[in-house]
Amino acid sequence: MPDCVRAYTDGACKGNPGPGGWGVLLRWGEVEKELCGGERATTNNRMELMAVIMALEAMKRPTFLEIVTDSQYVKRGVEEWMPRWKRNGWRTADRKPVKNRDLWERLDSAIGAHQVRWKWVKGHAGHAENERADRLANRGVAG
Repeated sequence: MPDCVRAYTDGACKGNPGPGGWGVLLRWGEVEKELCGGERATTNNRMELMAVIMALEAMKRPTFLEIVTDSQYVKRGVEEWMPRWKRNGWRTADRKPVKNRDLWERLDSAIGAHQVRWKWVKGHAGHAENERADRLANRGVAG
């Protein structure tokens, strides 16, 4: 699918919480771009979310994207939990505030301009692009 941008995303954390990083490999046809960054005090879930947010925010115009993640937290959050959280004023089923609400809202906003398909892959299982995203995320921890 040549008009589809594939975004391979991953997050990493040294300690949870601790210093963390996020990484993104963007691919459109033969063109690739790598992105990474990090924070001094964060969690793995926040870095998984940041990777996806940064992939979406890197798009300059509305785009069809396939987001490939090894995070069930992100994939299930977007596809299953977020619609209910929004209806409930960003509260969980047991009426507690949603963790990482700031990033979930940012992700929700970033998705709005695009058509997104979500794909989960098993992490650390030899998936070449996921492994590259993992290396980028770990580079983000150090940087």
